[in-house]
Amino acid sequence: MKNRNLLVSLFGVIVLFCLGTATTAQQLTDFPSGCRRDTMVYLGSEDSLAVTMIKGKHDGPVFTLVAGVHGFEYPPILAIQDLMKRIQPEKLHGTLVILPLANEAAFYGRSVFTNPKDGKNLNRVFPGKAGGSITEQIAHWISKEVIPVSDVFLDIHGGDASEDLLPFVCYYNRKDTPDQVALAHRLTKAANFEYNVVYPYTLSPDAPSEYAFKEAVQQGKTALSIEAGKLGNVQPAMVAMITEGVMNMLATMEMYPFDEKRHVNQKWLKEQVYLKCPSTGIFYSNIKSGDKVAEGQVLGVITNVFGEKLADISAPASGTVLYKVGTPPVNKGETLFCIGK
Repeated sequence: MKNRNLLVSLFGVIVLFCLGTATTAQQLTDFPSGCRRDTMVYLGSEDSLAVTMIKGKHDGPVFTLVAGVHGFEYPPILAIQDLMKRIQPEKLHGTLVILPLANEAAFYGRSVFTNPKDGKNLNRVFPGKAGGSITEQIAHWISKEVIPVSDVFLDIHGGDASEDLLPFVCYYNRKDTPDQVALAHRLTKAANFEYNVVYPYTLSPDAPSEYAFKEAVQQGKTALSIEAGKLGNVQPAMVAMITEGVMNMLATMEMYPFDEKRHVNQKWLKEQVYLKCPSTGIFYSNIKSGDKVAEGQVLGVITNVFGEKLADISAPASGTVLYKVGTPPVNKGETLFCIGK
């Protein structure tokens, strides 16, 4: 496939950013099928990016897996660790490009949403800038070197430190790329999550994508995202759900054998309503992710530090709570609830 040839370009850029390391161009580009290679990409002197490539024994597509765009979302990061141990190159058809920890500084700094080195959210700066801050450089490298070689781009997320999240798989319905959307739908269904979300796609060709997998869609790729895990903790069940979901996708692509016996009654949500926080304060709510809510229903209350009520929080629409702020502190303007219809 044409993307297999482009992998040489990807490796060449890794060499460019790894100047001064022991890794050579020969080691990166000239290894046989049925092997795995791990390397570090160094962006200037500020940050590094781990890249694993598993070249299957057999020909096939290029499937990219990304975790750790938000460093406080631990189940996706641990699921990728599990997948890297599980995949045997001799059984693989095609190539896996894996970024197991896209935002290393945020992970080790235990930083919610943002990279502590520049205060920017990696999932809000795509396609990035070559000469920008470190977060923008990471986004630029992924946009220019990883996404173009990918046939499928899967960005895996979870609920950050403050987010109570319902596990789901999602993709964008870009109507002028029907083949890519059809495959995204097929893979979303194959992941075997109970909830699936289809987002509308309204970006113009020259608009910034902001999100990692939205940038892949913008480039005309098949792209989707898994969301599983919540509140900045490791839930083993969510790690297993992500791992099994990815294995199901690879099996559907005929890239790797996997026989999943568990099947769920899938639900498809095709419209999302976001409720923004009206004021900074202390948030009280008994609503959990996955709850069904009715339009106008009071979902919680915000008080000030003296306990005085600042606002009632009411549902703007009926539907299922996909995620919500699950911790007491809230800030004006942030997303308080996302409701899927």
